[in-house]
Amino acid sequence: MNNPPRIITLTTDFGTSDAYVGVMKGVILGINRNVQVVDITHAVPPQDIHEAAFLIHSACHYFPKGTIHTIVVDPGVGSERRAIVCQTDSAFFVCPDNGVLTYILQDSVPVKTIEIKNRAYCLPEVSQTFHGRDIFAPVAAHVSLGVPLTDIGPSVQNLIRLPVPTLQVSDESLTGEIIKIDGFGNAITNISESVLFQGASTYEISVGGTQLKRINRAYAESEIGDPLAIIGSFGVLEIAVNGGSAKALLDLKRGDAVVVQKT
Repeated sequence: MNNPPRIITLTTDFGTSDAYVGVMKGVILGINRNVQVVDITHAVPPQDIHEAAFLIHSACHYFPKGTIHTIVVDPGVGSERRAIVCQTDSAFFVCPDNGVLTYILQDSVPVKTIEIKNRAYCLPEVSQTFHGRDIFAPVAAHVSLGVPLTDIGPSVQNLIRLPVPTLQVSDESLTGEIIKIDGFGNAITNISESVLFQGASTYEISVGGTQLKRINRAYAESEIGDPLAIIGSFGVLEIAVNGGSAKALLDLKRGDAVVVQKT
């Protein structure tokens, strides 16, 4: 049986109204026509490294082992920031060293990380503004062909990490925060299901000026237009509105505190 094609994913803040994403795909396919290119998202808010870090961490676990994740959210493009390939036991990450791997590095110890230095694996001319096309896409394609990382550049350590929100835990309460507002207006928190359900079955949840008295099993357990709390698909507490937007109704934003009191 033939081996399945290697997978390269793309996560960017480029949007889809311009040609940037298509150009990156063209570069990849020009080097390895047999690779499968998958879009994770191109709707990361411009230059929002925190959001990109959350999204790639949320998505990468659902791809086959050996997938090559290319992440181009790169406000430091053209500066002295490093361009890297980070290999873990399950995947490769081709990206700028700007903190976008923060959540990945919480879960995984890199097998190898190299700085992209060998221009033979980049496009012949490298611009100051589009490293997604000129560096990251061609390097990802060469990795998909089995080029050893040591041929691409030297090993590096001490990758940049973003400050990560931490939980404040006491005997009677948890205080976390909103770390993302998704496209439905749901407020995703850093309070995991495993932490939440230790030692209590009923709660009062406070966010903004709203108090919620329970955690729903489904949106439909609340009336249309009512705010609610629910464990979302990524295993963390979310604040939502049945049939609406928690962001709009409750005026929520990333960084807002979420307090869970045991009752």
